[in-house]
Amino acid sequence: MTENRGYYLLPQPKEITTREKEDAMGAYLMMFAAIAAGLPLPIINLIASVIYYYINKSKSRFVHYHSLHSLFAQIPTSILNAGLVFWSVRIFFFHYELNDYYIGYVWMVVIANLLYFIFSIIAAVKARKGQFYYFLFFGKLAYQHVFSIREDKEQKEIVNVPPAH
Repeated sequence: MTENRGYYLLPQPKEITTREKEDAMGAYLMMFAAIAAGLPLPIINLIASVIYYYINKSKSRFVHYHSLHSLFAQIPTSILNAGLVFWSVRIFFFHYELNDYYIGYVWMVVIANLLYFIFSIIAAVKARKGQFYYFLFFGKLAYQHVFSIREDKEQKEIVNVPPAH
């Protein structure tokens, strides 16, 4: 893979194997982990995303990018869902007062989850086609982490060099 201004060039859809496309798509489907486990705990989705990321990050840059992108997008959604579970437990089991803040928070969490669901399905379809899809902020962050060229600070001498033209 060649480089372009400090970043590796992005692989094109024809260069990516079917297995890599399926693994990249699977990263976005981790949002269904809690449903598959039968538990309504939002932390299960985050744990599944973290495990999927660490298992697949060494496969290829394409899979690494999509796994990290999905993980970054899963974090705020999981935090919002955990807050909702915590607040709901307090209301239903400890008889705290149901107020307007709770109703507003519920609506915010529902909208955030709906947006995350829609964008994750779009990203999964794009990944299956061998294409990139960038969420706001998370896409750029994942791209910079995966595709930027880092210098090895400990290596003092250059051993492997490309052939002369």
